[in-house]
Amino acid sequence: MLTIPTPRTHDERVAAARLRLEQEFQMWLSTGGRAGPHLIPVAFVEDGDTIVTATGTGSRTVRHLQETGRARVALGTTSDVVMIDATLDRLVPVPEVATELADRFAAVSHDPRQMPGYVYLRLLPHRVQVWNGFHEFPGRTVMLEGEWLPHPVD
Repeated sequence: MLTIPTPRTHDERVAAARLRLEQEFQMWLSTGGRAGPHLIPVAFVEDGDTIVTATGTGSRTVRHLQETGRARVALGTTSDVVMIDATLDRLVPVPEVATELADRFAAVSHDPRQMPGYVYLRLLPHRVQVWNGFHEFPGRTVMLEGEWLPHPVD
C-alpha cells in the first residue's frame, strides 16, 4: 500500500524556499516571446529581494525579457521544487554591478567582468510556489505579489 507523506507546514515551505534562494546557485530560467519559449540553466545569486544572473546581451533570454519583462525560475528537482514567477527589475551593465555582488556571482559561475558582451539580469519574484509531490499541491503558494504570505492561499 502506498503511504502518502504528510505535507510540510506553510512555515516549513517558506523556510525551504528562502533556504534554496540563499544556498543554491543553479536554476532553470524560462522566458518567452514572439520567438517562442526558451529555457536555460544558469547560475544565480540572491541579492536582497532579487535574483541575479548574467547572460549575453544579445541572447534570446535578454530579448524575451526586454519584450515581456517576465520569467519563470525553477530551483531544485521535479520532485522537490521551488517555482518562481518573476519580472525583470532591470538589466545591469557589467561596470555598474557592485563589486561584492559581482564577486559572489563569479564564485558560482563565470565572471561577466572578464567576458565582453554580458549583462546582469535582476529578477524580482512576485509569486513563489513550493512542493515536493502531489500531497503538497494544496498550500503550495508561499509568496504573492512579492510578499511572503503568513498562511496558505491555495
